[in-house]
Formats: sequence, structure tokens, C-alpha cells
Amino acid sequence: MSAKQDRILIFGAGVIGSIYAIKLIEAGFDVSLFASSNRLKSLRENGLQYKEKGTVKSIQVKVIDKLENDDVYDFIFVTVRYDRSESALLALKDNQSKNIVTMTSNSIGFSSWLDIVGDRLLPAFPGFGGQIKDGVLHARYLPKIIVATVFGEMNGVMTERIEKLAKLFKTAKLPYVIKKDMQAYLITHSVSDIAMLSGLYFENKIMDKRTVRSRKTARKITVTLKAYLRAIQIAGVAIDPPMLKMVVRFPNLFLDLFFMIWLRTKMVSDMLLPDYANSANNEIVKLRNDLMTFLSQNDINRK
Repeated sequence: MSAKQDRILIFGAGVIGSIYAIKLIEAGFDVSLFASSNRLKSLRENGLQYKEKGTVKSIQVKVIDKLENDDVYDFIFVTVRYDRSESALLALKDNQSKNIVTMTSNSIGFSSWLDIVGDRLLPAFPGFGGQIKDGVLHARYLPKIIVATVFGEMNGVMTERIEKLAKLFKTAKLPYVIKKDMQAYLITHSVSDIAMLSGLYFENKIMDKRTVRSRKTARKITVTLKAYLRAIQIAGVAIDPPMLKMVVRFPNLFLDLFFMIWLRTKMVSDMLLPDYANSANNEIVKLRNDLMTFLSQNDINRK
């Protein structure tokens, strides 16, 4: 099957879904984007708008707000936040597409997702970030050597659909990494997000910029990250990427300095914007609660 014949549905028209839509459309794939509410209206009226090199551009994309069970795609990419993942999979439960790629974090494992979509599930994690402001996508691309789309079968086996997905990404010139233990990768990544992003909040309210940039906030991140990494190791999770194993042994002062620098970046400033912060906090709360459940199931106590 040629690239132009592959049908792809991106379920979720936020930052991640919009970036993949642009890249895959430009590569010649048949892409549809599932959207709702104001985002649906904006996409239909203005196309998929994005900012590139200071200029706002637009690309046309097929947009749908209803999915029939017999509307079959080669791949469905689920690009919603973790706290919305189960509701998204429930919406896809009766659709007959064979490959459902979950582009989101996961801090507890795949049991509940498998109960919904079965072995159609293919866990992954996106390699991009950014924001949508006034309907315009502002993508954030990190160096390819640092960030790439990660995916793999739950059992680590190289299958035909993994090879096909890899070919798809290669055609779209999207960097990717195939992992043998996606659960370990996603739990490790969740731990990092929980530690780093929860450090921006106090009693579920976003901190002011001065407090966020303080040594006290950096130390909170350091202590939390080390504790969670140790906990998942005890629970039998292989830390991935392996370089994070070194974090547990790093002196606190070194990590404090690193996080104080990170807390002063534009990335963190963007995270403090209300429209981003509120939705991100909902995801982090869900990730943390599920991580606590995972650790409890493995007889690990971590308050």
C-alpha cells in the first residue's frame, strides 16, 4: 500500500494531534482530524493554522466530529491528554480499525485500555509540544537527538504493524524510536512529568513566577523525582531512558541548579498561562493518582 493510500485518523485536535496532522498531510497521507466544539469550528472555517518562522500559515485538513463504526483507518492516533484517554478509547471501542495508537502518558499500565480496545492497542508517546493560541498552533520542536516519537508492542515483539508504522514515520520525516518495554518508558516519563510539573503548583493552584523560580521549588522537584524513581525501581520498572538512573545518584545541589535553570525557560513560562496550566494540572493529578495505585499494587508506599 502506498503512502498516499494509507488512511489515518487523528483523534484529538490539540497541539499534538495538529502537529502530526500537518506532518502527515505534507507527506501525502490521507489524514482526517477528529475535533469538537470551538476547535472544530475553527478548523472548518480557517483550516489548520500554524505559525512558522514568524508567519501564520494554513493547511487544509479533513475534519470530522462523528466516527462511524465501519469507517476504517489504517491507524488511529489518539492524541488526547491522559485524563481523557479512557473516554477517547471508549468512543473508538466499536470502530473496526485494527490499529489504535495511544499518543499519551501512562502511569499505571495498559489493563484498562486493553479492556476497551483489546489487542488493537499500540502504545506510543509523541515527540513534540507547544500551544494553540487564538486558534493558531505554536509548535515546539526539540532537537531530534533529544526527542522522537516512541512506540512499540506491549510485548516488545517486532510486528508487521510496527514496521508499517515505522515506514509511515520515515516517509513523513518524523524521528522515531521503537521500544521493547513501552510500559517502563511511559511510567518513567510519567514520573518525570509528575515531579517537574507538580512543582509548579501549590494546593492545585499555579504559583506566581517568582515562587516558581525559587530554590525551594527546584528542591521540591529534586526530592520528588528521586523518590519516585526509587519507588518504581523497587516496583520492578526498568528506568527508561537509562540515563535517568544517574539522577538518583546525583547530588541534590547539582539537580537543584539544573531545575532552577529549567524553571526560568520560556517553556515553563508558557506552562504558567491559565489555558495551559489548568488542563495540564488535571492530567498531572490523574497521572499521580494512578501512579500511587500502581505502586500500591506492588506494595510500595510513597506519599
